[in-house]
Amino acid sequence: MAATPTAPFIRLDDRGLIALAGDEAIPFLQNLVTNDVEPLAAGRAIYAALLTPQGRYLFDFLLAPFGGRILLDCERARLDDLKRRLTLYRLRTKVTIDDISADYAVFAIAGVEAARRVGLSDAPEARPLGDGVAYADPRLAALGGRAVLPRGTGDAPLVAAGLNAAARETYDRLRYRLGVGEGAAELGVDGTLALETGLEALNGVSFAKGCYVGQEVTTRMKTRALVKKRLVPVAIDGPPPAPGTTVRRGDSEAGEMRAAAGDIGLALMKLDALCGNGPLTAGTATLTPQPAAWLGLP
Repeated sequence: MAATPTAPFIRLDDRGLIALAGDEAIPFLQNLVTNDVEPLAAGRAIYAALLTPQGRYLFDFLLAPFGGRILLDCERARLDDLKRRLTLYRLRTKVTIDDISADYAVFAIAGVEAARRVGLSDAPEARPLGDGVAYADPRLAALGGRAVLPRGTGDAPLVAAGLNAAARETYDRLRYRLGVGEGAAELGVDGTLALETGLEALNGVSFAKGCYVGQEVTTRMKTRALVKKRLVPVAIDGPPPAPGTTVRRGDSEAGEMRAAAGDIGLALMKLDALCGNGPLTAGTATLTPQPAAWLGLP
């Protein structure tokens, strides 16, 4: 892999944008998504998810205020499905839901140094950047930040701030080292419980606000300590296993690979397997779990 440039930014062509507007946009989201969305009114970005009624992952997204609207940064390949579901929940609520992906592009500002060059701190306040908006990543400060810029502007405001364009793998490897999954392939649509993805530790769920879709199961998982699996970083020695490859310790199933980039990847692991003896394997590769401190794992 080529050397990573100092203060990198990465254009995320696999991300799309939905804009929500209207006097009831925040109450509308408050009743649906996992996190408390009231900070949006105070100019802060948040991370949240939309779950099934059974508390399983459907979509995750970053939310930020911009120009009187709420921007929802989501997986572009599944944007139409997310928009359809939001529209079904809207009923008589006074909120508009528009796909603005043709007008704006999403950029990752990778790492703390890059984020500081565009004036971002650890707190995810949304601030102007050119004719767009930037904010520290609300999931984890070490990720850096995010920028949403008009497609006509391109990356000019980022270059002007002293950032350097980098390959997509730079962003993925940063996420994997930190243990941060993103999107359907890594988090597992309708097959992974919300807290197994690290949603709580990534500031993506509120246990103090009122009801939302999947709230009952998610709260029960938390209060009864029922989480038995977590998404964790793994160092890979050998050929990177394909997503879905079973992770084994001897003859026992220990988890499942979710993503890989060279010698680092993400696996959904049984927690008791993190403390076992003997090598973990996936295909012909040997894996070594490397839980980041924020995960709170052994």
